[in-house]
Amino acid sequence: MAHSHPNSPGHGHAPGHAHAHSHGPATPHPAQAAPRSILRMTVVSRIGAALVVTAALWAVVWLAMR
Repeated sequence: MAHSHPNSPGHGHAPGHAHAHSHGPATPHPAQAAPRSILRMTVVSRIGAALVVTAALWAVVWLAMR
């Protein structure tokens, strides 16, 4: 059973459903800018960030134990 329109009834989409993608189904999503990404940080920056997060979590534990 072939449909003339991809969003015709019986296709499985809700009425008025529109596809916002501009690439084909086999094409991956285009790259997007990631201004804050742990993957773009240097190793020293990652270790520093991990120490800050660890200290903050220990502060929460210390305050909870009081």
